[in-house]
Parts: sequence; structure tokens; C-alpha cells
Amino acid sequence: MNVRDRLAGIAVDAGLGVVFAAVLAVTAVGIADSWGGGYWQFDCAAGAVVCVIALVRRRDRAWAAVAGLAVAAVAILATRFVHLPAEPGPAMALGLSVLVGSAIRSLPVPPAGAIAAAGFAVVAGTWLAIPPDSSGAVPRLNGAGWLAALAIGMCLRQLDNRRRAVAEKVRRDERLQLARELHDVVAHHITGIVVQAQAARLVSRKHPEKFEGSLADIEAAGSDALAAMRRVVGLLRDTDDAAPATPGPEQLSDLVKRFDGHGPEVRLRLPDGESVWPPEVTSTVYRVVQESLTNIVRHARHARSVTVSVAQDRQGITVEVVDDAAQAPVRYHHRGGYGLVGMRERVEILGGTLCAGPRPGAGWSVLATLPVPAREPR
Repeated sequence: MNVRDRLAGIAVDAGLGVVFAAVLAVTAVGIADSWGGGYWQFDCAAGAVVCVIALVRRRDRAWAAVAGLAVAAVAILATRFVHLPAEPGPAMALGLSVLVGSAIRSLPVPPAGAIAAAGFAVVAGTWLAIPPDSSGAVPRLNGAGWLAALAIGMCLRQLDNRRRAVAEKVRRDERLQLARELHDVVAHHITGIVVQAQAARLVSRKHPEKFEGSLADIEAAGSDALAAMRRVVGLLRDTDDAAPATPGPEQLSDLVKRFDGHGPEVRLRLPDGESVWPPEVTSTVYRVVQESLTNIVRHARHARSVTVSVAQDRQGITVEVVDDAAQAPVRYHHRGGYGLVGMRERVEILGGTLCAGPRPGAGWSVLATLPVPAREPR
């Protein structure tokens, strides 16, 4: 889990803590006024325990859900057999909804199914424990909330599975295309090296004076094979919209011109002087900029300006695309929602890194860093 996800989880739990505290306070005051202190002390204590368990559920979702359901079962048994006024109240119902829904969404099928079944059993026990002289409105409402949490957890689980399947398909398709390129391009160079090595063996016997030249040819062929392999690793791209393979950043100007006029103003900043990049780096830089601009045009039309910055130093190339949209909407949901997955795959396979997310204040930023390998000796 990265820092951003961890901070988001902390924020969610903090919000839940505030909600739990408010529900417990309202429950305590309301019940004390209606039925006296003997009721709210036991009920709110059980609800507080479940809420605390819900706040620490991330450490072990399975055991947290089991513990919460156990507390609820004890409260139901106290209502049914000990005749304590302890039917599960709103705070306990809310905590159990978080615990059960989170467990069903995240856990493997066997424990998730067991927790779902236990949740149904607790709901049934809640309804059966309603005293004959009680309307049962609160327990029935709480039970309906638990059932809703079960349903929401199952729906979110299906959505997560679908997203993972689509992301895996994207990665698999990228690797299949790489395998085809490796077979078609690199195998050709390796075959040439083998043939030249066989020829060098014959030359060394009949014409020793030409043997050094044969070794030079093999060295050159090996360098070509390394360059081809490096290009192939970077050429994970769509066949119907191929990026230009010409080394250098000049192709980015044409790309920016095509996007300028279809949305916010686009400014391009390129490194000073003439830059020569390996083809695989050029392709990846082009793709990062293209994907980022496409996303801005589709999802941030209210942005006034976009800046595309490309810098180069001894460590490599840095590409940054930023916009000034007032709000940062959810990005990269076109083409099945995995534009970011494709960009990250292209960048990481070349040994680089890619970060994308909202900027402080407003706007969105995409930052990619790519190492530029030294040219092979010839």
C-alpha cells in the first residue's frame, strides 16, 4: 500500500470514528430519556465495542468481523434469555455493517461466505429476539441495514474482481505483443550472430588473417541485437495508432498542435539543444503525453491551460503533464478504465517510474521518469 492509499484509509477511519461517536451519543441520550439508564449502559457498551473493532478492522478483517458478530450474538442472547434490554441498537448495527461489508468485499471466498452466513444468522436472531410486547421497529430496521451491507459488500466484490480481470487482460495483451516482437525481431538478430560465428570458425582455419574482421562483425551484430531488444521492450503500443519511432522530442510538437484547440491551451516545454533518444524511449514519452492529453480533453474540459514539460539530464528524461482544472475528476477511465495501467507498464518496463494524481489545490499531474541508456559500442 502506498502513502496515498494509507492516508486515504486513515481519513476514512477518522470519518467513521466521528460518525460512530455521534450515533453512540444520540443513542445514549434517546434511550436514557425513554427507558432509563439501565438500558443504554449495556446497549451502548456493546455498540462501542463493535465500533472500536470496526475501526481496527484493517489489521485482520476476518477476525474483526467474527469478533463483531460474536458481540452481537451475546447481546441477542442477553435479550432473549436473560431478559436484559440489550437488543442491538443503531451503533452496533452500523459497526457490524462496516465489518461484514468490508470482510465480504476483501476476503477470499470461503471466509467471506462464512461471514455472510453468520451475518444472516445474526439478523435472524435479532428478529426472533424481539419481545412480544415490543413493536420491533428498531431491530427490524437495524437488521435491514445489515442485509444492505451484505448486498453492498457482494456488489463491490464483483466490481473489484471485474477491474482486476480487465487489468490482468491489459497486462497479458501487452506481454503477448512483446513476445511476438521478440520472436520476429530479436530472433532474427540472434540467428545472424550464430551464422556469423559458424562462418568465423571456417575463416579461422582457411584464412586466419580475416578472423579478426569476423569477430568485429559478430560484435556489431550483438550490438544490433541488444539495441533491437531494447526497442522491442519499449514498443508495447496499439497497432492501429502507432507512435512515431523517430528519435528525438520533435514529434511532440505535432502531437500538442493536434490537441491544442480541442480543449484547454497546451504549452510545450522541451529541453534545450538537439536531443537524440532511443526509439523505445521516444515511443514511451510520446505515449505518456498522448494518453495524458487525451484524458484531459475527455475529463477536464473546464481546465484553462495544460503544460507539457520534458527535461533531460545525465540521469534520464522527465516528462510532466499538468492541468489547472478547478476539480480533479476521476481520471483514466476510458478504454475500459486502464489508460494509467498501460502508461505505467510502458514506463516501468524501461526501468522508469510513473506517478499520477491530483495536485495540491487544483488540477492533475502525470510525472514519468525514464532512464536513457548509453549507446552500445559498435
